[in-house]
Amino acid sequence: MSVTTETIFNYPPEIVYDFVSNPANWGRTYKGSAGIPPDENLKLPLKVGDTWTEKVALAENTYYPTWVLEIAERGRKFAFRSINNIGVAKDGTGGAPGICWITYTFTKAGHGLTLFTRNLTVETEKFVHVPDDLMLTMARPEGIDKYHAAVEELLDVEQVEHKILKS
Repeated sequence: MSVTTETIFNYPPEIVYDFVSNPANWGRTYKGSAGIPPDENLKLPLKVGDTWTEKVALAENTYYPTWVLEIAERGRKFAFRSINNIGVAKDGTGGAPGICWITYTFTKAGHGLTLFTRNLTVETEKFVHVPDDLMLTMARPEGIDKYHAAVEELLDVEQVEHKILKS
């Protein structure tokens, strides 16, 4: 299963990259992501090979995917994949065997504009059951579009605050 969405942002690729490549922002922008547990000590910018665990809190279940960064090219591409089962519990049990890939691509789309593309791909063997609540959250383009809108809204706020602090 693969879901891809695209949005044009009024910011250069490096600005969008810096924001979305910080897992601490995910809980602020993506419905279902409860962000990074407090004991995660991420050093930014993330480097290829870095790992972190995200808390995904849905109405019915809570999951703890652990991710590894595979590609980190500032302003161009950021890709990471799960290294534990899809839908795993906090204690590491359960979940479905498979890999979840998320790739962010940043393309210059004119002066100061970025085409931001997010692709989520789930690779499993046939007949593997992924919990319904998690599958729905991963597969709905509407949810990804809302994520893009939340990113844009927070970028607008943070860029205005940044400009005020600089002046």
